[in-house]
Amino acid sequence: MPALNEETRIAAAIEAAFAAGAAEVIVADGGSRDATVDTARARGARIITGADMRARQLNLGARNAAHDALLFVHADTLLPEGAAAAVEGAIGQGVIFGGFRIAFLEPGLRAVAALINARTRVTREPWGDQAQFASREAFSRAGGYPEIPIMEDYELARRMKRAGRTAVLPLTVRTSGMRFLELGALRTAALNWWIIASYHAGVSPERLARWYRR
Repeated sequence: MPALNEETRIAAAIEAAFAAGAAEVIVADGGSRDATVDTARARGARIITGADMRARQLNLGARNAAHDALLFVHADTLLPEGAAAAVEGAIGQGVIFGGFRIAFLEPGLRAVAALINARTRVTREPWGDQAQFASREAFSRAGGYPEIPIMEDYELARRMKRAGRTAVLPLTVRTSGMRFLELGALRTAALNWWIIASYHAGVSPERLARWYRR
């Protein structure tokens, strides 16, 4: 679980992960200046530091994980009950990578979630806010997350689909959709796809990150 200044949300994410059956929760903190680390530790998470980019945080967490089934969860995402067993079952049946269906915590975004779920059913390439999972062996073979400032989840999903069987599990994670509400659903979707198109056109991830966060 990568985190940076997530004191208001990380407790719920950790509690949901343990309730979902996680054997351990690792929070890879990127230098929080609030109470994120203390809050996470109080909820039973193991804290690791030393990475200042989400992709590096995710890779650091994977290297420190004690188990062969890896599940990557954003600090504003709540796993459903039974998620850990579902991941282990899928990997046991030969799936090397996947994610979950998505719903948003905020009201008014059901149509957005439906479009994301429809896209993922077709592509079998879930993105980071859908709680990506992987077998440790396949994740290592793929080189982990590419250590770029944006698009690391998209690029990993593409690599893993080329490497083997991927799946979207029939369980739903709940995550924050504040960006859709702040920018507007159509504007946010258009920005996301413009970023993807620009990425394929060869625009550097560093420039894309500046555009996205601006």
